[in-house]
Amino acid sequence: MKVGCVKEIKNNEFRVGMTPDNVKSYVAAGHDVYIEKGAGVGSGFQDAEYEAAGAKMIDTAKEVWDTVEMMVKVKEPLPEEYPLFHEGLILYTYLHLAADKPQTDALLNAKVKGVAYETLYDPRQGGLPLLAPMSQIAGRLSIQEGAKYLEQTFGGEGVLLAGVPGTPKANIVILGGGNVGTNACKIAVGMGANVTIMDISLPRLAYLDDIFGARIQTLVSNDTNIENAVKEADLVIGCVLIPGKAAPKIFKKKYLKEMKPGAVFVDVAVDQGGCGETTKVTYHDDPIFIEDGVVHYCVGNMPGAVPRTSTIALTNATLSYGLQIANKGLEKACADNEVIYSAINTYDGKLTCKNVADSFDCYEYTDIRTICK
Repeated sequence: MKVGCVKEIKNNEFRVGMTPDNVKSYVAAGHDVYIEKGAGVGSGFQDAEYEAAGAKMIDTAKEVWDTVEMMVKVKEPLPEEYPLFHEGLILYTYLHLAADKPQTDALLNAKVKGVAYETLYDPRQGGLPLLAPMSQIAGRLSIQEGAKYLEQTFGGEGVLLAGVPGTPKANIVILGGGNVGTNACKIAVGMGANVTIMDISLPRLAYLDDIFGARIQTLVSNDTNIENAVKEADLVIGCVLIPGKAAPKIFKKKYLKEMKPGAVFVDVAVDQGGCGETTKVTYHDDPIFIEDGVVHYCVGNMPGAVPRTSTIALTNATLSYGLQIANKGLEKACADNEVIYSAINTYDGKLTCKNVADSFDCYEYTDIRTICK
């Protein structure tokens, strides 16, 4: 198969979909790999390394898109890339369609086979193995970024997370106890803050209580508990996930007036539309805005801030499934490994992810197993 990778064009996105080591694996399996020149520079991978691994280096992104049967990326394609789609193309990347109708329409109209990292569900790998590494990084970064924007020079209230002897520690509220929330909690506890973490799952809260013990407070996530907790919060981390579906808006606009002036809200769920009513997408070059006195950090590609770590972590997870698809074709790969079905969001002009379809009222859902055989 002809497999390609282009430079990401999203604002301040420095990750890349394939490393030179990935290229070597695809080439060893008999595939031709086409890489846009400069695609890996932001993550510290030079063109010479890709060439040494067996890649064909291509001058422009358009040439790569036009040549390949399977495109491996990191982020969802942007409108400038929609005209480069072609029928039958396998697009293997994060798609986040529930928050992006124009992209959904473009994929459907071009009959692209959209294989989304974020919905691939593999119970043998712990659930969502292609989302997990970026969730780990985003969760840990959320505390790092939140701590920075609590500094008064960035509009925050001027609080140190750990405090010092004789001064109060900062209060951190984490909404969601999944992969992102757990990793946020690790860093928050490690920095010495007072941490409250909420989730709708009692078994998950019991698990978190077993891990962190008396160092955290666990609460059931409901309107009353959230409202009461954020009143005293210095930093709120939103990390609610329904795979493939728009995130529920559990952080209400009305809470802002009750919060401390200069408190910080980090919405890690922004890729799926965000879990805050006041969330709007920001970028690394202008990451925050202030509403009702609360600093909002809503960067849609947080792991892009640490591209070397993020690229290696992501491609460690995506390579094995990518090779299965390239080696066998998407249809045979699904037949041999049924978990790959869960990643197919669009196929031959049909929307095949139920949670994406449920996020809109204008698409008909088609069961992927009835058409991809």
